[in-house]
Amino acid sequence: MEVQATLNELKRHATKTVRDGMARYGLPNEHAFGVSVGDIQRVAKGIGKDHALAQALWKSGWYEARMLAGYVDDPAKVTAAQMDRWCRDFDNWGICDTLCFVLFDKTKHAWGRVDAWARRRDEYVKRAAFALLWGLTVHDKEADDSRFLKGLKLIDRAATDERHYVKKAVDMALRAIGKRNAALHAAAIAEAKRLAASSSDPARWIGGHALRELVSRAPRRGRA
Repeated sequence: MEVQATLNELKRHATKTVRDGMARYGLPNEHAFGVSVGDIQRVAKGIGKDHALAQALWKSGWYEARMLAGYVDDPAKVTAAQMDRWCRDFDNWGICDTLCFVLFDKTKHAWGRVDAWARRRDEYVKRAAFALLWGLTVHDKEADDSRFLKGLKLIDRAATDERHYVKKAVDMALRAIGKRNAALHAAAIAEAKRLAASSSDPARWIGGHALRELVSRAPRRGRA
C-alpha cells in the first residue's frame, strides 16, 4: 500500500509536457509518468530515508520511481550486491547518473564499484563507473589524490570506447578530477594532452574537449 501511495503521489505531479519532453534528452518515456526532477526531489523530501521502500520502488520499473529510489534509499544500508543489481538494470543516462550522484557515491562500496564497472562491457554499466568517479570528486572529501590518479588510468583505458554514453562520461570524469585540486589539475591536463594526441577518434575528442576546459579554469576546490 505504501508503494502504491507513493506511485500515486508521483502520478499527481505528472504532466504530458514533461513526459513528451523526455525524448528530446534521450530519455525513454514508455514507462514514465512525466514528473520533473524538482517534483521527484520534493516527494523524496517528504518521505525521508526508507531503504525498504526504495527497494520496492526500484522493482516497480517506473522511471520516476527508480529516480525516487535513489533519493530515499539509505547509503549506509546499500550493499555492493544491490549496486551491481541496480546497475545491470540501467537503460538510460538519467537513471544511471542520478543513482551515481545521489546515492552510490555516498556508500562505502563506491570506489570498488568504479574499478569493477570500468572493466565491464555493457554501455550503461561502464558509464556508471565514470559517472560514479565524477560524483566522488565532489562528495568524497576524505579521498586522497592516489584514488583519483588511479581513476585517470581507468580513463586512459576507456578513452577508446566510441559509444556515446561511455565517451561522454569519461570526458566528464576527466574534467571533474582536474577541478579537485592543483595537483590533480596538472595530472588531468597531462592525461588530456596524451589523449588529444592519440590515434583513436574517441580519445582525441575526449582529450581535446577536456583540455579546452581544464586550461581555462583553475580548480574550484582546494585539497580534499
